[in-house]
Amino acid sequence: MRSSNPVFSRRGFSRDGSQAGFHTGGQPQAGNPYATGPAADNPYAANPYAQQPAGAPQGAPPAAPPSADRMTMDDVVSRTGITVGTVVATATVAWVTDLALGPAFLFALVAMGLALVQAFKRTASPPLILAYAAFEGLFLGAISNYVDNRIADGAAMQAVIGTMAVFAAVLFLYKARIIRVTQRFYRFVLAAAIGFILLMGVNLLFAAFGGGDGLGFRSGGLGILFGVIGIVLGACFLALDFKQVEDGVAYGAPRKESWLAAFGLTLTLVWIYLEFLRLIAILQSDS
Repeated sequence: MRSSNPVFSRRGFSRDGSQAGFHTGGQPQAGNPYATGPAADNPYAANPYAQQPAGAPQGAPPAAPPSADRMTMDDVVSRTGITVGTVVATATVAWVTDLALGPAFLFALVAMGLALVQAFKRTASPPLILAYAAFEGLFLGAISNYVDNRIADGAAMQAVIGTMAVFAAVLFLYKARIIRVTQRFYRFVLAAAIGFILLMGVNLLFAAFGGGDGLGFRSGGLGILFGVIGIVLGACFLALDFKQVEDGVAYGAPRKESWLAAFGLTLTLVWIYLEFLRLIAILQSDS
């Protein structure tokens, strides 16, 4: 199970445990321009869900995955709509009821725990994913209400518009093949995300024990710079999410895997939204 999300790892659409579309080996696999592996010796490696027919001669083409229970793009869209819709619904409840930040941060910890449990499960659990979305939404609604009313008027709506714009832009660039998800791209983004998270963790420790904003990564000029970097990283992880979905549909992944796609997309969208919210708060508070 490898992650294409900056916060949590999750299972991709590959049965061999590697990142969807990225295998180990020397030669590119047939049918997947981004994968590597001994496809010449093993034609089934190109599609992790294809199975060799019983009694088939060595080198025979793999059988197509059964179509009855295969994941489709409609499945991914509908599950993502349900998951994101749950986030929006509970965020609205938290906003309307003026949920305090204390309980909100508790809900955020619960959401993190649920997400980690799902990340390490071998199969998707829709109730677990929807429970994560519900608790995450409560946190987002409370923090958005706080920022919007006390720090930067209109920040929440601006963050929503910004998140939607990033999603649409990355989707267009990915479909137009302007963004190409390769092994090098994946490794670079993963390394950048690890470095980003480590810096934020160090900043949080300095803030907790030294007071103020620690090393200054969450305010002022450095805060603006790291906010932009966080949004760019989120956009890169969206491209990795799209690649996972594309591979899952092409490989004939089981329909239940669409919940994992929805889970991953929701995590990434939440990341981008929070970075936008923080960036807008910094910009308006400094102006």
